[in-house]
Amino acid sequence: MKYLENYLSRIEAKGNPALSKAIRKTTEDIVPQYISSFSYKEHVVSLLVGDVQSGKTSHMFGLMCAAADEGFGIFVLLTTDNILLQQQTFKRAQKDLSDFCICDENDYLKFTQNNMRKPAVIVLKKNGRVLKQWKNNFSSTQFVAGNPLFIVDDEADAASLNTQVNKNKQSTINKCLDEIKKTTSSSIYMQVTGTPQSILLQTEKSGWKPYFIYYFRPGDGYMGGNFFFNDEHKNVILTDNTEATELLNDDEFPENGLKTALVMHLISAAHIFLSGGTVCNFLIHPSFKTSEHKKFAEKIGEYLNECSYSQEESTTREAFLEAYNSLKTTKTDILPFDDIYRFIFEQMAADKVNILVLNSLTSFEENTQYEQGINIIVGGNSLGRGVTFPQLQTIYYCRVAKSPQADTMWQHARMFGYDRDPDLLRVFMPPKLFKLFSDINTTNNSIIAQIEESSKSGSEIKIFYPNGLKPTRKNVLDKKCVGMLSGGVNYFPFEPTNKDIDALSTMLAPFDGEIYTVSLKLIIGILEMVDSEGDDWKANTFIGFIKTFIAENPLAQGKLIVRRERNISKGTGTLLSPSDRKLGDNFSNEVVLTMYQVTGEKGWNGKKLWIPNIKLPNNIIYYNVSESVIK
Repeated sequence: MKYLENYLSRIEAKGNPALSKAIRKTTEDIVPQYISSFSYKEHVVSLLVGDVQSGKTSHMFGLMCAAADEGFGIFVLLTTDNILLQQQTFKRAQKDLSDFCICDENDYLKFTQNNMRKPAVIVLKKNGRVLKQWKNNFSSTQFVAGNPLFIVDDEADAASLNTQVNKNKQSTINKCLDEIKKTTSSSIYMQVTGTPQSILLQTEKSGWKPYFIYYFRPGDGYMGGNFFFNDEHKNVILTDNTEATELLNDDEFPENGLKTALVMHLISAAHIFLSGGTVCNFLIHPSFKTSEHKKFAEKIGEYLNECSYSQEESTTREAFLEAYNSLKTTKTDILPFDDIYRFIFEQMAADKVNILVLNSLTSFEENTQYEQGINIIVGGNSLGRGVTFPQLQTIYYCRVAKSPQADTMWQHARMFGYDRDPDLLRVFMPPKLFKLFSDINTTNNSIIAQIEESSKSGSEIKIFYPNGLKPTRKNVLDKKCVGMLSGGVNYFPFEPTNKDIDALSTMLAPFDGEIYTVSLKLIIGILEMVDSEGDDWKANTFIGFIKTFIAENPLAQGKLIVRRERNISKGTGTLLSPSDRKLGDNFSNEVVLTMYQVTGEKGWNGKKLWIPNIKLPNNIIYYNVSESVIK
């Protein structure tokens, strides 16, 4: 049975040869190196990274099919602890993996009766009760222990990692996943996510640091971070920073924010339906508080009623015409305004504009009503982590966390994907949120560039964010091993070493002025010649961060200051002179490397050592994983 070829044939039969080609590339890159060569004696952890809503599930299924061709027969497919998402994944597996025995959480009998005749896929929520039950199920069979498990952990950065690492304990889900792996003699555990920050910051000893990392590029037509968060941001409309608060506290409906978003949604829906479409969604993400979701839904309902009663009035028509003209700047072939205006109010009169609240208080049936029709969806945390909204054309996002986390925010970006009309797509958010998303997008691009440049483990991947933006929740990071370097701070070793003083002196001989603009590759070359005997300063740490800048721009430049014959005592609490410190501080957005050569007196045993002082760009926190971190 050629499981992969059958799967790709089904995709091509649906008219998507480009997706088939992309999946084949992923399997050809991964299978020969990491799956065909599997030893059947070990437990291997890996990481598959793809952009949010870019088709990760299709690539996951492709790798599972390829693994089945290699002799893997038992697959565990993990979703977040969300009934909607687990059922969505289960039904998709049934549809797409028709050659497999697909088991739901209660299908133990089906799994055992299959008895390895077909490759089996068990789709499970990351829920303690469910995982413990299946750990026991696996242990009670006669065939699981002798066959390798292939575990695919979708949204692996959510729930799977040990949230009690800093208490020297193991969280329930993390422990359950470890125990499931141990029911067999060997396993491949493939972590899958679009937000790998917390996984990249795991330590070797955690057991969750990936042995290999692979990034697959999205297909043609994907709208992701670079589409929205760029200098033009023509699809993003900035709202007032305080609009969300005003909406909850005032009776008035702000003219330039949610009201405009609602009108644009109705216009976009009218164009799509009159052009033969069957669904158009508008997503409102105001807060994690369920009480506020209800208030927003009520406000929307009140305004729809107001529009319905005043559709003949000039003020209402002018408001819709203004939004229509704004959309027409990008959607030049939008249908005539009169046709759209008439259709909107026909739908409203027929009660076909739906307001749905999607949160922890709503049922599964209520959560799936957005697959057809003209819908306005209001919700909170349930709007993230894999839940897909078809034809999502308008997004109103005003939730600002007190301590924003990059991975959580990015997962809430449900606007990413393929099945949208890019010319009608609009995102409404306040300027401070747009800045946060833009900063996250910059780091995401850096992470992707590093993965594509390196075939090594996650220890090579460096992460940095502006001050005030955290990469992930702190309870999954080992605080003893994850260090933070602050941009704008001068770092130098207390116990410097030179690999070859004469060679380093020759390298620095051309530089004898105030300050030089140099290639960052030269700065790396200099840093490779120095280090520290202690754990206070590690050249490789700084080299790693500088390489992230080069990955984005091979021509990236920094500043170099060289000083000789400095009569400085060993063990001093400071290195730079006031004038050199001030000189370096003039370049706040660049890497500044200052090299001091000491006279050799005052504790240096007569050696004219070179001492490096490095300053990374300001207002950024750089995260580093090491068993011995810079304090």
